[in-house]
Amino acid sequence: MSAGTVSLVRLALRRERTIAPWWIVLLIALALVLVSYIERAMPSPERMAEYADLINRNNFFRALGGGFVVPDLGYLAAWRSGGFLYLFSALAAVLVVVRHTRADEDAGRIELLRAGAVGRRAPLTAALLVASGISLVGGAATAIALIGIGLDPAGSLAYGAAVSASGVLFGAIAAVLAQLSRTARTARALSLLVLGVAYVLRYAGDASELHWMKWASPLGWIHAVEPYWNNRWWALVIPVAVAAALTTTAYRLVEHRDLGAGAFPERKGPATAPGLRGPISLAWRLQRDLLLKWVFAVAGFAAAAGGVSTLMHQWTQAPGVTTDNLLRAFGGSPGAGLVDFGLWAMILIFAHTIALYPVLVVQRMRAEERSGRAELVQSTPLTRIRWAAGHLVVLGLGTAAVLATAGGVFGAFFGFLVGDPATDVPRVLAGTLGTLPAVWLVGAICVLAYGAVPRASAAIGWAVWAAVAVLGRAAGPLYGRWGGTPFEPFHHIPNTVAGAPFDPAPVLIMLVLSALLAGTGLLALRRRDFG
Repeated sequence: MSAGTVSLVRLALRRERTIAPWWIVLLIALALVLVSYIERAMPSPERMAEYADLINRNNFFRALGGGFVVPDLGYLAAWRSGGFLYLFSALAAVLVVVRHTRADEDAGRIELLRAGAVGRRAPLTAALLVASGISLVGGAATAIALIGIGLDPAGSLAYGAAVSASGVLFGAIAAVLAQLSRTARTARALSLLVLGVAYVLRYAGDASELHWMKWASPLGWIHAVEPYWNNRWWALVIPVAVAAALTTTAYRLVEHRDLGAGAFPERKGPATAPGLRGPISLAWRLQRDLLLKWVFAVAGFAAAAGGVSTLMHQWTQAPGVTTDNLLRAFGGSPGAGLVDFGLWAMILIFAHTIALYPVLVVQRMRAEERSGRAELVQSTPLTRIRWAAGHLVVLGLGTAAVLATAGGVFGAFFGFLVGDPATDVPRVLAGTLGTLPAVWLVGAICVLAYGAVPRASAAIGWAVWAAVAVLGRAAGPLYGRWGGTPFEPFHHIPNTVAGAPFDPAPVLIMLVLSALLAGTGLLALRRRDFG
């Protein structure tokens, strides 16, 4: 073990003490919530068999959890939650590894630590140990919780092991990409890209029954365990072996590169920047890469959702209780078709996801402040308020662009494949853009937190977005609240896609609240110490 590894592990654990427990709680809570959902939605063996048959006949539903399902409580719960738990475990490991390797190099902390008795490999070793430890604790805690509520111990242990293996594997992937990349931002982006591609490959393989696509995906290896059914422990050998090989590769890379450098050459920027003529152009230059990534990612997701819309007719084969709940939960006109309510459900999923974009934009503002670059810019005639206002303009217009991309692409695919493009594209696009005030309100809360309590602004932003998503109509059915709750803004957006009349009152209220919150945040930013 490299010199100083134990000390760096203790330091990393101290830094993760307020973050890692929430990831573990998320894994446990999601597993238990979905078991409870299965028990409520399928209270009898007959109903469970009915749902299993429905899922197996619907490629879209079947691919959500991976593969065919059997009418068993443990298997259905793992099938329903596995896609989320494997994803979240992987995401937690990626963020931990990049935070304690490349991000610390960017901040100069590793250079400072290596001035002491700390070996070259110690930071990477500490990051991998902590990330793997969090993954193992998360998987073990999930297994213990499921055994505690009476599920099969063997299946629960296999499920927990699969959750842990996902984190270990993607932690190793992030370790390699952190050595190849020049900055933490690039390392995170590449790691998340690999995770996204892995999910798409796994989903496409299950939906199309092209098994080679599933086995080409790292997440497909995890799903191959099939807990509570086959309990394929041998399938875990693949991700563990690949993680070991990637860890060895990461060590070799860290031995052959300079501190602060990456294996990928740094792209040189232009010698001049004639387009930087004000705060808006500066904010656009700083935020455009994030916006473009969101536009392309959302476009791909919307195209995939539109592509499987050919299966929308299978909504009508859902059991009567599901149909009744769907109609009651999403509002709209009583004469609207069930497919219209399905379209609105998909739009809400888009909107809740895109509500994360303004959260990340505000966090980038905070990163510019902490790095000192924002303070340097303000040594020019550009004031603090104008600097922040430029970012808010890009935030507002960028959010509208991402929503328009989602609605336009999804509406176009649905219209050409299922309905009528002349009518479906405008109504889906209008319905998607109708959620814009709710997304802006989430961003305005983040701006207020950034101006008033900058150190806690990131945590507040993530907490607000998570609360809106959990309390909303898209996630409400998971815990028996088909209509969501009135404590999140999307609840008050009318379902115009299914014929509900447009009510300007909630829209105007949300716009006024957004303006007041953002304005208060700017005033707080002006009065507090900067940096």
